[in-house]
Amino acid sequence: MPFAIQHDRAAHRFETRVEGASCELDYTLTSGAKPEVMTITHTRVPAEVGGRGIAAALMEAAVQTARDEGWTVLPVCSYAAVWMQRHPAYRDLLG
Repeated sequence: MPFAIQHDRAAHRFETRVEGASCELDYTLTSGAKPEVMTITHTRVPAEVGGRGIAAALMEAAVQTARDEGWTVLPVCSYAAVWMQRHPAYRDLLG
């Protein structure tokens, strides 16, 4: 199932709504560092819509944005860290 994921750059958040539930991935971004570092701090998918791959879709959107922008990724959120381990195609982004 594809999800309509929005990137709110000002809020440093990727988000989608599924059956009225707000699902999000939060990050911080270093300023002035080259390359910039996207630190993924939090993923949140409410239990009532969990188990559908929503968090994975949020991660995919986040790391693809990091790749497109030339950022490195620091996954401090436990879900993000495990996701990065399971997706070797994105390990080159680890900062």
